[in-house]
Amino acid sequence: MPVDIKTLGHAVKQVQYRHHRAMDIRLAEVGTTLVQWDALRAIARSPGASGRELAGETFQGEQSFGTLATRLETRKLIQRRPGKGRRVEHFITEAGEQVLAAGHPIAEEVLGESFAPLDESERATLLALLQRVAGGGA
Repeated sequence: MPVDIKTLGHAVKQVQYRHHRAMDIRLAEVGTTLVQWDALRAIARSPGASGRELAGETFQGEQSFGTLATRLETRKLIQRRPGKGRRVEHFITEAGEQVLAAGHPIAEEVLGESFAPLDESERATLLALLQRVAGGGA
């Protein structure tokens, strides 16, 4: 029996929504949101990256990321510095590193609970299939 593609798409979105909601609730305990924590994670992975690069990495538009970066800079979680030409480079601060570190165990717990019904082999299969659909794998 063929799988209804709309049902499949909805199931993926439902899992994503559940992750986002749980992460937002739990990350509030350490004074951040999922969007802010994800931006800190991207900046920590790519110090000196531009807003355009970070917007793509965090699935946001450039303008939205710029607004977010302003909020993070106001909270002294990141620092922005002029780069070549009009480029603005982003760096995480020590305070930002602390918020990022506080969020890692929360992410591990939320995702661990979510994927607990799957064994390691099923998780590997799911990852491979999602990467293939996203164009990131063979």
